[in-house]
Amino acid sequence: MIDIIHYQVLPEGEFLARLKETRLKGFGQPLVYKNSALVIKEQVNPDVLVPAQLYVLKGQVKIVLDLADAFEHRGVNVFALTGALLFWLGGSDPDKDPPIPFLPPVIEESREPDGRVVQLINDGMHRIAAARRLGRNINIVHISNVPQEYPYYAYALEGGFSQVTEIDEITEGFKKKNYRDPENYKALFRVFTGVFPGVQADRPPIRAKV
Repeated sequence: MIDIIHYQVLPEGEFLARLKETRLKGFGQPLVYKNSALVIKEQVNPDVLVPAQLYVLKGQVKIVLDLADAFEHRGVNVFALTGALLFWLGGSDPDKDPPIPFLPPVIEESREPDGRVVQLINDGMHRIAAARRLGRNINIVHISNVPQEYPYYAYALEGGFSQVTEIDEITEGFKKKNYRDPENYKALFRVFTGVFPGVQADRPPIRAKV
């Protein structure tokens, strides 16, 4: 069992208000969702969501599954969040240390070059992969009216999850996504760490209590 010593849930209104303050990495760092509509959609079938990422990491999916199990024992369904779940592990101090954030996946309504409008997975690929493995529906943040000049930085996969490979690690030269602008794709990156520190950061593995 993962050693969770404390947790809290940021309410829906506060969570969405904070997420609306997300900035782009480039183009002068505008508030990319300033005029967008952000809503929580509940019990969404993961198979209607479209990935842009060509892989999932086995270890990251396992972490989500372990967290789901740990929180289930506390009466929290991590696949049915309407706000941000913030938690602290053993060895940390909730009064001094920042929490680890666990958010509902962020989904953007994205118009692709072929004219399709898809529900593109922006953030939360491993959470969605875990839900799919369990055969569970999942709550998401659905974002519409994203500025056309600031699309998500990679194209949606035409074959959806059939094009996603489960791997142990990312090796040199591995193709992660089909970038819209391969030379400057990071400019379109949504910096969620600006509003939820640590959410996009690489962390040491979350280990079970032994």
